[in-house]
Amino acid sequence: MLKGVKLTKYFGSLCALHNVDFSVEEKEILGLVGPNGAGKTTLFNLISGVYKPTSGKLIFEGRDITHLKPHQICKLGIARTYQVVLPFTGMTTLENVMVGAMFGRKSLSLSEARKEALRYLEFVGLLNKKDIPVDSLTIADRKKLEVARALATSAKLILLDEVAAGLNPSETLEAMRMIKGIRDELEITVFWVEHVMRAIMNVAERIIVLNYGEKIAEGPPKEVANNKKVIDAYLGEEHIT
Repeated sequence: MLKGVKLTKYFGSLCALHNVDFSVEEKEILGLVGPNGAGKTTLFNLISGVYKPTSGKLIFEGRDITHLKPHQICKLGIARTYQVVLPFTGMTTLENVMVGAMFGRKSLSLSEARKEALRYLEFVGLLNKKDIPVDSLTIADRKKLEVARALATSAKLILLDEVAAGLNPSETLEAMRMIKGIRDELEITVFWVEHVMRAIMNVAERIIVLNYGEKIAEGPPKEVANNKKVIDAYLGEEHIT
C-alpha cells in the first residue's frame, strides 16, 4: 500500500533518517518504535508531506507522492495524528471532526460532514462530548479527538503518533481496543509510532525499529523484542515481550 525507498532526511548537517526502506501492507497494523531522536516522527512528517526527503521516494498505491503537499496527500487517503495534540481551539469536539470530513478525501458538504463526524465520534467514544469546547477535554479525550478527526478525512491509511503516551493503564487498554477496531471494524490500515511497549507489542502484527535514523530491525513483535540490537539500543534487558 505504501512504500518508502532509501529515504534520507538531513537538517543542515544532521542526518535524521538514512536510507530507510519500509513497506506498509494493506489492512495491517504496523508498529514503529525506537528511542527518542531515532527519526520516527521525521518519517511520519515525510509521509504526510510536512517535510520533503533529501533523497529517496515514497510510493502510495502505486503513485509517487514524494513531492506532494500535505493537503494533496490527505486527499489521496493518508491522515495522521500528532504526538502533541493539535485541536482547533475555540471550537467544539464535533466541529473539530467536521473539519476533517469537509477537507478530507471526499470534500463533504456541511450536513454530510456532520453525519460523518458523529459516526467517528461514536467510534472513539466521544459522542456524549460532541458539544463540549475542545479546550475543556482531558488529554485522553484530545487524543481520541485527533483519531476521530483523522478518520473523518475518509483515510485509507492512518498514521498514529504516540496515541497511548501519557495515558493511565485503563485508558491505554481502551486505546489498544480502538486501534484494533480501526483495522478490524473500519478496515483502515494503521501505521503506529509508540513508546508504550505493552500496547504496541500486543496490537501490532509487525514492528519496525529505528535507531539514529537507521532501520535496525523489522519483524513480528516477539522476534523484534528478542533482537539483541533492539535490546541494546532501546528496550533494555527488562523489556516486555
